[in-house]
Amino acid sequence: MSVQTYLVLIYADEGDWDAADEATKAEYYRQHGDYDDQAADYGVTFLAGEALQPVATAVTLRRSGQDATITDGPFAETAEQLGGFYLVTAPSREAVLKHAMLLPEYTIEVREILPM
Repeated sequence: MSVQTYLVLIYADEGDWDAADEATKAEYYRQHGDYDDQAADYGVTFLAGEALQPVATAVTLRRSGQDATITDGPFAETAEQLGGFYLVTAPSREAVLKHAMLLPEYTIEVREILPM
């Protein structure tokens, strides 16, 4: 069976997390634990995964030839921010999507890694 590598990007409104009570945060952590614990049930293998610092800590680099502009903050203004990721292998995108249903109610983007 052939496997591909996917990046599972997690987007959420940082303000929602800041406003969440301890019970809500505990439930989110439990759901991430289920996601980790049940990976093999979906044919998913973890390669990496991390939460990210708040978007206020981001720096954006824009290049044009040898010129570069560096600005504080994310690339785009959005209601949701990239909060973390998982790098996984799986037999199909469908397996990754079904497995991602174990995560809390985030906006999830799944992107296949381009072999180099």
